[in-house]
Amino acid sequence: MSKIVFVIARKELKLLFVSPLAWTFLALIQLIITWVFLGRLDAFLELQSQLMQIANPPGATEVIIVPMFAVASIVLLMATPLLTMRLIAEEWRNRTMVLLISAPISMTTIVLGKFLGMMVFFLLTTLLTVILSLSLLAGGTMDFGLLVSNAVGLILLSASFVAVGLYISSLTSHPAIAALGTLGLLLALWIADIVASDFNTVIQNFSLLRHYESFNRGLIDTFSLVFFVLFILTFLILTIRRLDGERLHG
Repeated sequence: MSKIVFVIARKELKLLFVSPLAWTFLALIQLIITWVFLGRLDAFLELQSQLMQIANPPGATEVIIVPMFAVASIVLLMATPLLTMRLIAEEWRNRTMVLLISAPISMTTIVLGKFLGMMVFFLLTTLLTVILSLSLLAGGTMDFGLLVSNAVGLILLSASFVAVGLYISSLTSHPAIAALGTLGLLLALWIADIVASDFNTVIQNFSLLRHYESFNRGLIDTFSLVFFVLFILTFLILTIRRLDGERLHG
């Protein structure tokens, strides 16, 4: 089973990078993140003399890396719908999903393979962001704990985005509709974060970005960690059940 998962993941990854879309998004994401990085670096250098007068001044990691990862989370939210829209919707449109459903492999294997293939792209994005952050070592020190916390949080957040996109893609044979549906749901979860900022309600417990904020501040909160894991598993299970339902109905 695990071997087939990797075969499907490799196929998805190959299809993703054969098209110019993945390369374009990878370039744009890194361009935006680098622009934020250089902007924050310039601001840090200008304020360094003033920061030195503070008893416990924030370091380069707090001033540069934390805002950069915060922006990266928003950029990935916007990019995910266009990257995940074809995962299953295109299979429905090309009628190749019928072959996958009728094949002697479980729906769990198919879903995990597609999920893993897409996650490689987001892991690459996170890795490039971490490498950019490590360039600060050329001029000083940095808080590695804060960097690791942000990287782990961004990976979990990306996995949550991909799980949502995968499920929405399984509901339609039109990639454009899948993209709009994914964007709508992710924006709704973002709005939940804004609402939670104004009202201390139960809504804040469902806000992906609110849970990411703890990682962004360097706190690997157990509740947020469990939330991300359960969120990812929930949407993966929903996708599996959706495809199993299609298999049962022929």
